[in-house]
Amino acid sequence: MNTADQSFVKIHNQKIILNNIIHHYPVSRAKLSQMTKLNKATISSQTASLIEKKLVTEIGTGSSSGGRKPVMLVFNKDAGYAIGVDIGVTYMLTMLTDLEGNMIYSDYIELEDNSFEAVEPILLERIELVSKKAPLSPYGIIGIGVGIHGFVNREEMVIFTPNSKWKDVNLKKILEERFRCPVLIDNEANTGAYGEKLFGAIRQCKNSVYVSLGIGIGLGIVVNDELYRGTEGFSGEMGHMTIDFNGKQCGCGNQGCWELYASEKAFYQNLSHLKNVEKVTLEQASKWIQENDGDALKALKEFGYYVGVGLTNIINTFNPEAIVIRSNLIESNPIVLNWIQSTISSRISRYVHQSHQIYISQLNRNATALGAASLIIQHFLMDSKYINAN
Repeated sequence: MNTADQSFVKIHNQKIILNNIIHHYPVSRAKLSQMTKLNKATISSQTASLIEKKLVTEIGTGSSSGGRKPVMLVFNKDAGYAIGVDIGVTYMLTMLTDLEGNMIYSDYIELEDNSFEAVEPILLERIELVSKKAPLSPYGIIGIGVGIHGFVNREEMVIFTPNSKWKDVNLKKILEERFRCPVLIDNEANTGAYGEKLFGAIRQCKNSVYVSLGIGIGLGIVVNDELYRGTEGFSGEMGHMTIDFNGKQCGCGNQGCWELYASEKAFYQNLSHLKNVEKVTLEQASKWIQENDGDALKALKEFGYYVGVGLTNIINTFNPEAIVIRSNLIESNPIVLNWIQSTISSRISRYVHQSHQIYISQLNRNATALGAASLIIQHFLMDSKYINAN
């Protein structure tokens, strides 16, 4: 075996060992050898390397099954910290987590102007603020993950955001030059799906769909436990699938897009029209719904119908085990799930077995930022120079 092959094998073995420590700690070297099928010499040398890199620590002895008590190993979740950012149309959520995805600090701010020129200085300021909340650690801030409500290609360029009109923004370059650390940019529904896959409702599902319902609609698609992004990275933009061929004009340039009828924005516009008021808030809408107000229930039922129409198409296309919905409106008014499920049941093909489950997001508004931070953690632990160095 040549030097390059030997180096690859060492790196591969170290990733396997670290992954098993992360998921099974506290764990002994003997147990690691059993789980990984690697010999004791390899386990010993690679755990020593991980300890030297401050990613693993020893915490004393465990119980003995005969002979010397084993020294137990644990993952050092405080070796560094990640920043996750959710840049919405009307808000920005910035989060600091440890290397296990536990939230250390969170900062939320409403956006009055969502143009890139207005958002950029706020983004830099909030990342700076959150980074200063990180405790001292061997690696400091290991990277920044950002979820964007719009089209992000495989080169992580923000191509277009229909609701805030960003176009061809190289946010990755801007942040890397400013903060001198790795940066990952992705669609917000992808990062939300990743967060729910790691920590939320779809942890046990191999094939699932995450649906983000807000001012627009985005999808994160998980196939065989991996995010599916498509050829150019634009998969999941099903908020812009046509459900009315001669329908309303959408900001994306299409007509009759699903999000024009099934987004929260569409619900509030409809309820404002029914109530003949300029603006309706979530709090006011929820109050009317709880009071069984006729107009509010009519708007909610119509919203549920259109959500169900789109989800029927998604079920027919992907045949997922589960769909998880992230929506402030639905989380506050889960009664709408009855109308969503009723629509699906009435429209789904009789040949499609209705074994799918529909869940409300367990991570709520933290899903996208937490998923973005988790993506950068994954990069740090499995793909970065800290692991790849012998």
